[in-house]
Amino acid sequence: MANVLVIGSGGREHAIVRALANDADVEHVFCAPGNGGTAAMTGVSNVATKDKRDLVALADREEIDLIIVGPEVPLVEGLVDFFRAHELRVFGFKKSAAQLEGSKVYAKRFMQKYSIPTAPFRVFESYRQALVYLEEHFQANPQGGFFIKADELCGGKGAIHAPDLESGRQALQALFKEKRCGVGKHVIVEELLSGQEASVFALTDGKSVATLPPAQDHKTAYDGDRGPNTGGMGAYAPALGVTEEVYDRIEQEVILPTLFGMEEERISDGGVLYLGLMIDRKGKPSMLEYNVRFGDPEAQPILALLKSDLYPILRACTEGKLGQAEIEWKEGVAVCVVLSVSGYPDVYDYQNEEIHGIEEAEALRDVYIYHAGTEFREGRFFTKGGRILGVTGIGKDVATAQKRAYQAVSKISFQGMHYRTDIAGKALQ
Repeated sequence: MANVLVIGSGGREHAIVRALANDADVEHVFCAPGNGGTAAMTGVSNVATKDKRDLVALADREEIDLIIVGPEVPLVEGLVDFFRAHELRVFGFKKSAAQLEGSKVYAKRFMQKYSIPTAPFRVFESYRQALVYLEEHFQANPQGGFFIKADELCGGKGAIHAPDLESGRQALQALFKEKRCGVGKHVIVEELLSGQEASVFALTDGKSVATLPPAQDHKTAYDGDRGPNTGGMGAYAPALGVTEEVYDRIEQEVILPTLFGMEEERISDGGVLYLGLMIDRKGKPSMLEYNVRFGDPEAQPILALLKSDLYPILRACTEGKLGQAEIEWKEGVAVCVVLSVSGYPDVYDYQNEEIHGIEEAEALRDVYIYHAGTEFREGRFFTKGGRILGVTGIGKDVATAQKRAYQAVSKISFQGMHYRTDIAGKALQ
């Protein structure tokens, strides 16, 4: 029986922990630091530290068989390398591979080098040069917009839609001068792509690959894809826009060239690639971004559909044996609706508010409640963060899964609760 340590505190980590806790080969799961949902689970212990030396000591003391690093920041900072230097088995990409998410400039140049389809782009090192480029472009083409992207990690909020010159100026001001996403040394100005967005996840052991059901994230804060970008306000899987034919194109045009490029750059590793894609009307995929971990909230609906045990799959990725792993999926669709505090992502008011109705929601058929920004005290849950819960329903089709998710949402309440009412709605149009 295995002991497993999961690093992170979000809804993604709760989904991973819940899957592991149900595995036949797993005895105990530790989560550092965890959240209210993991704290309330049987067979799970939260660990109140982020210190990597303390985590190594814990791994030695508790005879940890596998460490899973969930969030992007510790991956980019090299936590996997640190654990491996202490001869610990880790699922997650090393620092050199994590550059694919840690630097959008590195990622775009990687795509360009290995002929991976992506939007045309320019990289700028100064506010003035970028502004002149925007002024010249909008003078010649007033209808043409851009996405302006931070080079560094920004919690899913570093891509700013700029449909006109004034919004472009504000985006450059935020990234270059106000330095909202790191030091602001480089900024990408990227042409807009049209189509449907999709997230495709590919497990790899550095040699072989296993794709997971595609998902569609809902990034903006408000219904109708309005408002600022967030870490994600909901997702559903499998995404209907990714047909078998489109999936074949993604594998041939994106996944295999990515693995080849990683091998050429000597950054091949065992972990999960998250491909943020735009699929046009003809089924042509184009890369928007790489991430090097399970998405949040996409992990919630995807792992809710996993029929096989998770532990042997992730362990196989660390042993070069992914090709031997059995991966089975449940029939149907999963829809996850994120409940946040009002004002997210700009403000984090309504903290330490008691959350009501979680038990009633979880009692509904085929419903899972994944915790993100929660705290568990004296048998009760309280808000602690921006995104609070991921309410996930499973059904035979999108309509059924969506209905179950929103039925569960109706059971839950807390002061300042906010959510989108149109998650997976495009799939029903």
